[in-house]
Amino acid sequence: MNICVFLSAADLDDRYTGPARDFACLLGKGGHTLVWGGSDVGLMKVVADGVEEAGGRLLGVSVEFLAAKARPGVDEMVVAKDLAERKRLLLEKADAVVIMVGGTGTLDEATEILELKKHGHTEKPVVLLNTAGFYDGLKVQFRRMEDEGFLPRPLTELVFFAEEPAGALAYLEESLGVA
Repeated sequence: MNICVFLSAADLDDRYTGPARDFACLLGKGGHTLVWGGSDVGLMKVVADGVEEAGGRLLGVSVEFLAAKARPGVDEMVVAKDLAERKRLLLEKADAVVIMVGGTGTLDEATEILELKKHGHTEKPVVLLNTAGFYDGLKVQFRRMEDEGFLPRPLTELVFFAEEPAGALAYLEESLGVA
């Protein structure tokens, strides 16, 4: 599978990097390809390192103004002209999406894929990896949106909340029929 991972480029502590590394290792050992923002810094680097070390492929989609931070020596690197094109290319090249911890950029990417799913423009499985309870508040907000009629589809059809890396990958493999 080509698995797009939306995540932070910030340097984070081990409560976030440990589970991210674990997920990356599972992804690589499974023979999957990481599709990510292409940066070689912060959590993005941790995940790319883990996938590469475990034997997976790396497909980066950087953007012109961040090209200096792009990871060298990947299997494939595309440089988009702007953030909108980058998001489009990331989603185009992916079979599934995992949302890891991150800031406003990650949240923007997450809500875009969920909006596409909400309107039936994609059926790609989406997992929100809730490392260390990072997205507990967002989960509450999504449930409120569902309960109060803001979502035309059940939340469970839009996103799967995983608490652990193994559960995230298992859900994706089951959703796409990958053994």
